[in-house]
Amino acid sequence: MSVSVGQPVPDFSATATDGQTVRLSGLRGRWVVLYFYPRDNTPGCTVEGQQFRDLHDRFDALDTVVFGISRDSLRSHDTFRAKHGFPFHLIADADETLCELFAVLKLKKLYGKESVGVERSTFLIDAEGVLRREWRKVKVDGHAQAVLAAVEALATPLPKPTCR
Repeated sequence: MSVSVGQPVPDFSATATDGQTVRLSGLRGRWVVLYFYPRDNTPGCTVEGQQFRDLHDRFDALDTVVFGISRDSLRSHDTFRAKHGFPFHLIADADETLCELFAVLKLKKLYGKESVGVERSTFLIDAEGVLRREWRKVKVDGHAQAVLAAVEALATPLPKPTCR
């Protein structure tokens, strides 16, 4: 069973960089961006992380927390995060629990060989724990900016009408 837009995301607990335990229910009241990527220290994944890094202050100003998720180990994540100065945590999903919850594992073909890999995808969860947007088959360039624009549109309260 995977999550669907408009539905509450089941609570989960996961281990992230710096030994932090991330629990979705512990993030209530904040918007949450979960971006899934194939592998630490690869060109596309590095650029994607750098773009989220460069917009971090703007996400933070909207009370939005960002997490990168891959199947890499915590050790790999700690090195990757430090090397590129990511101000957000990376979640290690070695057992593929979150990958399965968000249905990001896909059959891929490379040089005639088939393997199961992570399809680059991002999910936006609101302050109540409801999935509001998803991006699948993400193209890296400009993606973090598109996610920020969605947060700005959805998380910013509408101005109150004035009486005349």
